[in-house]
Amino acid sequence: MVTNTPATRPANPRFSSGPCAKPASWTLDALADAPLGRSHRAAVGKAKLKDAIETTREVLGIPSDYKIGIVPASDTGAMEMAMWSLLGERPAEMIAWESFGAGWVTDVVKQLKIEANVRTADYGEIVDMTAVDYNKDVVFTWNGTTSGVRMPNGDAIPADRKGLTICDATSAAFAMDLPWDKLDVTTFSWQKVLGGEAAHGMLILSPRAVERLESYTPAWPLPKIFRLTKGGKLIDGIFSGATINTPSMLCVEDYLVALNWAKEQGGLKGLIARADANTAEVTKFVEAHDWIEFLAADPAIRSTTSVCVKFTDDRIQDGAAFAKAVAKRLENEGVALDIGAYRDAPAGLRIWCGGTIESSDVAALMPWLDWAFNAEIEAQ
Repeated sequence: MVTNTPATRPANPRFSSGPCAKPASWTLDALADAPLGRSHRAAVGKAKLKDAIETTREVLGIPSDYKIGIVPASDTGAMEMAMWSLLGERPAEMIAWESFGAGWVTDVVKQLKIEANVRTADYGEIVDMTAVDYNKDVVFTWNGTTSGVRMPNGDAIPADRKGLTICDATSAAFAMDLPWDKLDVTTFSWQKVLGGEAAHGMLILSPRAVERLESYTPAWPLPKIFRLTKGGKLIDGIFSGATINTPSMLCVEDYLVALNWAKEQGGLKGLIARADANTAEVTKFVEAHDWIEFLAADPAIRSTTSVCVKFTDDRIQDGAAFAKAVAKRLENEGVALDIGAYRDAPAGLRIWCGGTIESSDVAALMPWLDWAFNAEIEAQ
């Protein structure tokens, strides 16, 4: 029998894994100070961009000698800028445990044609990072947005490594504690954990990465949009507010609003606590029901932002069709939007639990998940 329709609905049904929900307090009025119609090269534009860079440093605890740049094309642009500019000086270790990591493998192996050792793990699992050769350049994702798997820590990365570590941290930054001394290049996008607007990426470089940029020239031509050096020296303006191309000052303002909200939540520790609390609501539900499991079986590597679950009931005849039907029921009821599993991932649901989500909304969603599951079982 189908259970009764739950009485409580999430106040915000937006559980998308990107673009992600904005904070509950967000309004369009918060963007009133955006310098629209002004050049990003004018003093007001440069000041806003510099503020975005330095507030990012403050909230994430990025060391003062690391460079932070705002770049085009979201996290993808930042990662490709890093790989095309830095790789090739030595062999690479390519680490992939979900679709975006696999995309970086394609860039390096098929496009740049760099000598590379490729290490992969199935969805829900992770590569043994202690087996990686860190004298090579290592490219990996910190949090698998499409797999619900994350690095538990950076302990496997040695301090005396010869190669660079290039980390796609787009669903981890502002929700997980990133060990900056273990990361030479780090990227993320505004549209993820803080719910910013799309198309802007962040590129963070350690002193070791800067040294590589200034001492090594790739064998392939670099498009203008990828060029981080001029005359063998870092283009420092990129990391102080003079962007490579024209940014949206409306998006910059939105990011500043999100950063200030993050500070009000207690900074990084507060944001981590919010994501942990949201994930705990899903964990309680999964542990109480025998027809659903996390895609990542090991809690130590389970994401606290892109939380992926799968249905395990023997009565389900077509797993992919069933999961899509459950997601559609929840969307039709207006209680959960955009929570289907990523197209390349195993069938299931993906519930965003980053800090902009309220734990009360996650808690309110869980009875609806029970309702939708039972309704779809009966409909088969």
